[in-house]
Amino acid sequence: MFYSRRINKDTQKVEVWECEWSNKGTGMAKKEYICKVGEEEDIDFSHDDYSAADAVCWAPGRTIGNIAVSSEEAFGMFEGTSGDDAILPCQIIPAGKFRNGAKRWYCKTHQIHWGVKADYAAASESGEVNCSNHLIKMSYVINPLEIEFKDFEEIGIWCSLPPALSSESIEKRAPKIHVHKRFGNKANKAVDSDFDAIVCSYNAEMSLFANPEITKIQITPPAAFEFVRSIEEGRNMSCVTCKKCGYPHLDLGDFAVSPHKKHFCGNCGNDSIWSSEPIVSTPLKPLHDQFSNSNTYTFPDRTLCLDDYAGLKFELWASTPAVLWTANRPQEKGIHVHVYKDGRRIVDDTFGTVISQGKELQRETMWENMVQNTLY
Repeated sequence: MFYSRRINKDTQKVEVWECEWSNKGTGMAKKEYICKVGEEEDIDFSHDDYSAADAVCWAPGRTIGNIAVSSEEAFGMFEGTSGDDAILPCQIIPAGKFRNGAKRWYCKTHQIHWGVKADYAAASESGEVNCSNHLIKMSYVINPLEIEFKDFEEIGIWCSLPPALSSESIEKRAPKIHVHKRFGNKANKAVDSDFDAIVCSYNAEMSLFANPEITKIQITPPAAFEFVRSIEEGRNMSCVTCKKCGYPHLDLGDFAVSPHKKHFCGNCGNDSIWSSEPIVSTPLKPLHDQFSNSNTYTFPDRTLCLDDYAGLKFELWASTPAVLWTANRPQEKGIHVHVYKDGRRIVDDTFGTVISQGKELQRETMWENMVQNTLY
């Protein structure tokens, strides 16, 4: 069961209804209006009701619900466990008033306000209250990998990007989330894989955010990519919290390129959030800083000459800063190299110096190549 809104064609008022999906998971799910709750302006209820945390959704340049929210209203639209073509229903909530005094709503799914004359006109024709972005295709993961932080585990989380240089043609792709996980002092990793998106859950005693009810953070490709890019390119990062709903704010797209003071809450639509100085705001920053070694680096003194492996397949990356690193040792900063022979990886390490065709490769150039090879 979930809430949805529609326009009463006779009164032109926004009504709130309890709804449920029929034919869920078939790709042809139909929203059924079960019971009218009342008119928006006459009722008071929590918009967190009927919510769940079993799906992570995102679109290029945005992460639904400001990195930490999902909605039961969306689940009827998913055909599989993951995908990149879901058209999700709007989740419209009240969001104060426009400057002219007219009531304003906000779509948490597509992160845009609703309530101008064009919105009412469109709703009057269909009966549905949909925002102007409602046809944007979303990526999603159902029941994503959930990472918990425990004292006996070593966890590393990175933004996985395409190679900077390869002996073969490089196929451009979207970022992914790479996870390393070890138990105790064991040499072998229990997890060493790329994921479309993950969820990190933590103890509320960490006090990462002003809202104590937030104990999970969704790490999506857009959020991870912008976080790593801000570190690499030296942008001032912090995390500002919305004073109205208590959610941490996430800057993505153009807002993640230029630090700024005024921010827009992706969770409730509040457009008057101010930071004390120009920043790029991301909830990944306090999570990253919780573990001291996330901010310490060492430059390996190892050297590799690719010319010694002539004719073999290879791939190179700039080793990027981890989104999260719990190991009791610094991260290595250099160029990471894979070399393959007969289908087997014979080199898998990070080097301070890499020589190719007689010239030393520059890590900064490798990073720029990775960004150019990334679909975002």
